[in-house]
Amino acid sequence: MSTESKLAVVLRYLLYITAFVPLIIFSDFISPFHFGKVVVFRSLVEIMVVPYVLLMWADASYRPKTTRIFWAFLFFTLAFSVTTVTSTQPFQSFWGTLERMGGLWTFWHFFLFFIILTSVLRTRKNWLTFFEITVFVGLLSAFYGFGQKTNISWIVGSGDRARIFGTIGNAALFAGYQLLNLFLALTLFFLPESTKNRKIFFASSVLIMGIAVMMTAVRGSLLGLGVGLSVFALSYVWIYRPNKIKKVFIGLAIFFIILIGTTFLFRSTSVVQNSGYLKRVTNFSIDAYTVQTRFWAWQAGLKGWSENPEKIVFGWGPENFNIPFSKYFNPKFFAGPGSETLFDRAHNMFVEVLVTMGLLGFLTYLGIFLELFKELGKKIKERSADTIFGVGFTALTIAYMIHNSFIFDTSANFLTFFSILGFVSYLSVSGRVDKNLEHEDKKSLTTRPNKAIYNTVAVFLTIGSLTLIYNTNIQQVKANYATTRAIISGWNNDFDGAVSKYKEAVSYNVPGKYEERHQFAQYMIDRTANKSSLAPNVIDAMKLAIDYAQKNADEYPRDYLPQLYLSRLNIILGKNNPKSPYNDEALKHSLKALEISPTFVRTFYEVGQAYINKNDIDHAAEYFKKAAELNPDVGISYWYWAAIEMQRGNPDLGQELATKAVMKGYALGENEYLSLVNSYLKKNDFQKIALLYEKLIGINPKNAQYHASLAVAYSRLGRIDDAISQAKDAAGIDPSFEAEAKRFVQSLGKVW
Repeated sequence: MSTESKLAVVLRYLLYITAFVPLIIFSDFISPFHFGKVVVFRSLVEIMVVPYVLLMWADASYRPKTTRIFWAFLFFTLAFSVTTVTSTQPFQSFWGTLERMGGLWTFWHFFLFFIILTSVLRTRKNWLTFFEITVFVGLLSAFYGFGQKTNISWIVGSGDRARIFGTIGNAALFAGYQLLNLFLALTLFFLPESTKNRKIFFASSVLIMGIAVMMTAVRGSLLGLGVGLSVFALSYVWIYRPNKIKKVFIGLAIFFIILIGTTFLFRSTSVVQNSGYLKRVTNFSIDAYTVQTRFWAWQAGLKGWSENPEKIVFGWGPENFNIPFSKYFNPKFFAGPGSETLFDRAHNMFVEVLVTMGLLGFLTYLGIFLELFKELGKKIKERSADTIFGVGFTALTIAYMIHNSFIFDTSANFLTFFSILGFVSYLSVSGRVDKNLEHEDKKSLTTRPNKAIYNTVAVFLTIGSLTLIYNTNIQQVKANYATTRAIISGWNNDFDGAVSKYKEAVSYNVPGKYEERHQFAQYMIDRTANKSSLAPNVIDAMKLAIDYAQKNADEYPRDYLPQLYLSRLNIILGKNNPKSPYNDEALKHSLKALEISPTFVRTFYEVGQAYINKNDIDHAAEYFKKAAELNPDVGISYWYWAAIEMQRGNPDLGQELATKAVMKGYALGENEYLSLVNSYLKKNDFQKIALLYEKLIGINPKNAQYHASLAVAYSRLGRIDDAISQAKDAAGIDPSFEAEAKRFVQSLGKVW
């Protein structure tokens, strides 16, 4: 076997290994479902580049096949590169974030993977082997997802999870990955050369992955599945006209129409409403909160995109959707502490690309799909053995585009989609290339480079590849792992150990350092938030956290989060001394955060707290009032405002605001409710008193005194029947109340 043939065999097996990447989970790391996949994928590509360069040098027939799909993919990758250079935050555009592991650096690896894939897999058999592995991996991911419905401890995400996410880590992303594999398996099932055993395998895969998609309860993916299957069925029947298959497809279509129609017809019934799954998948109302958040995110992004000509053409930069999202933040996102208030993706790939890469990226992105549809259309027209790929992959692409209209792509989906894209590229040239090779002197395609030079280049390429892997992948793995060790030390109350590990993580100075610094700042805030005083070593650690957060703020000047963390850290250090310079620093950073994101509700709380620390309660009240006005449906804003008005000597306004906080869903403690009751007793406002006791009974329904007091309040409001009911409830809970309850009922002119 020649050297170039050996290299080709090695590359083919490395490509087959790459197909297993979607199964990788780094469970002991931050972003366990994305981080590991990307660092392993990048390392494999960086390894493959060495033998591929040597193979191209020795045999020109292995050089990239420049098809129309190749050019479309290259143009989008170049657009990705240009918009990274023009990016608002180039570092983030180039490296991506630790959570998603995107960015230009990773994307170029996908393009190199595409080149190697289309150059090395030169026969139909090679490709079918690769796709069989791909489907098998998708099947394993589905079974892993089913395991998340169990209590098997070694399965990450297990515990009877309502919505499974397989090895992908997110139900919507997993649904997209399963969709791609499902349509791939469906296409291979109808392939003429598929044996009986392969047909059984592919049919089983379609069924199992279809169930997996259903179990994610992702409505956009279910819509994509339904439309894709319909396109496949109609196209197949139209082209092949098989009577038996036609009857099966028509029967299945009628079954699904009846099933979907029945479900939607009865979606208001208790059967559907009592099922979390059926209630979710039948709720396509634009008033649904998750649907609304998508619209709000898209609106914010599109406002940012249309801001000026530069953004229209080049966008804000890849991986930077969070910047226009924050600048045009819709206050309705903030429904109280714990709300999801940061979208780092548009949850729509088309909007994502338009906003972050402008028209340059958007048009080249659409160009990939346009060329894909063109090539698939040619296969359909040919009426050849490859026509089934035209049918199957057209349905796949349509389903994928529908799915991507409600979510974004990550590594597993990119790997699968670009592999299919590579195969379509191969189909577009396979016949022409094979024919040319038959009539061309193959010796003219090969060279015999000087052995010494060839071996020297091989050594240098290998050293370069290993160095690159160490610096851009292994070092990042070490930093990530150190961060999770720090988090675990914090959980175990090992403060010194946690600080030491955070220092170690940051010291690697690799991509991901933003998140590592951020994690440390969050740890210090959580640890010190309710402390009345801080030990010297804790104060030193707080100063270090401020230093780290400041570096994030300096490196990411359009990101409001570092400013908020700087504000909170300084608020904690300055809370016991109104004249402390830490309070001035806190105010400076929180006001800077407001400049970046003028409508982010939580920032107004930070400004207000900084003013409280400075004993400037008039300004504090002003900012809590603004927070309440930004989103009038958030109860906690009214509570903060109420507390300040009480301090300002405005008890009536304070009581009114506190009651409004309760009515808007803010959950007070029992003592806080009772304090409000006492304030309203002084005003004989029994309407408010009744409301507050109703809330108290909701918290503690077995408290007889609450029922007795509510009975009195109802009686003063003329609600006699309700008063008697509450008096009887009090007696039923505590018999010692019975005699008093009877006298109370009799005083109302009623009989017990």
